[in-house]
Amino acid sequence: MNAHSASDAQASDPLGGRLYDGYFADPFVLATEDGYVAVGTGGTSNDRVFEALTSADLLDWASHGTVLERLPASLGDQYWAPEIAAADGRYWMYYSIGHGTDGHHLRVAGSESPLGPYIDLGVDLTPNELFAIDPHPFRDVDGRWYLFFARDVLDDPRPGTQLTVAPLTSMTSIGTAVTALAANADWQIYERERPMYGSRYTWHTLEGPSVVRRHGRYWMTYSGGAWTGDGYGVDWAVADSPLGPWAHPASGNGRLLSSGPGLIGPGHNSLTVDPSGEDVIVFHAWNPELTSRNLFARQIRFEPDGPRLAGPLVRRPSIPSAVS
Repeated sequence: MNAHSASDAQASDPLGGRLYDGYFADPFVLATEDGYVAVGTGGTSNDRVFEALTSADLLDWASHGTVLERLPASLGDQYWAPEIAAADGRYWMYYSIGHGTDGHHLRVAGSESPLGPYIDLGVDLTPNELFAIDPHPFRDVDGRWYLFFARDVLDDPRPGTQLTVAPLTSMTSIGTAVTALAANADWQIYERERPMYGSRYTWHTLEGPSVVRRHGRYWMTYSGGAWTGDGYGVDWAVADSPLGPWAHPASGNGRLLSSGPGLIGPGHNSLTVDPSGEDVIVFHAWNPELTSRNLFARQIRFEPDGPRLAGPLVRRPSIPSAVS
């Protein structure tokens, strides 16, 4: 295992918050009885994909190698954005696979351990979608599960990749998918005159959803814009039910995360809590050389009128805490 210290990484990060030096895009963090498990895009071996990390405190991380068994090459050569759910006495990994940027569909794999190995269960969860990525399993307080994800939609005033939600009728099947959130602003434009599906569109992108319940409401954080550009960032929406309707914040509110001093292209977040029960947003951002997307985190506070970012993570004593 390779250990990386947050203090070492932060030496080159003036804002603090970089947690792991290795390439680790699209991070997802699962809290377990023993600490935390993170999985993300990147990390491959001859027979496995998706690197897994562990931490006791969200600050110091160790690699456990790759954890998902590869599928036949005919199904795809690009594996993106894994997330893990614990249910029914085992662990379920949701992810997308496709060829380059084409034909991605969502699949699910199972394991007896959060660190795998995960074996694909032979299910295409989105056979009727043009393109589906970034699955996010969410368990509501009543025990029901939902799967949020991003999919391509053409018949919209702002066509592109939108956020979607469907009930998980079991951990390996979904019900009817409905739009959770469509683009509403120019900052979410991925590319103008983008050639897609035999035509050209001013293409918008919303992706990487993560959902929590706070103050009796549901809060979703997500990425928008072109992941390669300066305008890429993280914003939020709110709803009274996982199935919506979801509402953007009032116009004029600044994005939750955007590029600034010491932070380049932040996106694809995961929401978790630290050992003391405080909310944390984990995300990726570019290194200064623009050669690698690394693991970052900030404290976040969900207030009745919306989430607010706080500072970088700090070491706190662990105390019991329940959040709903």
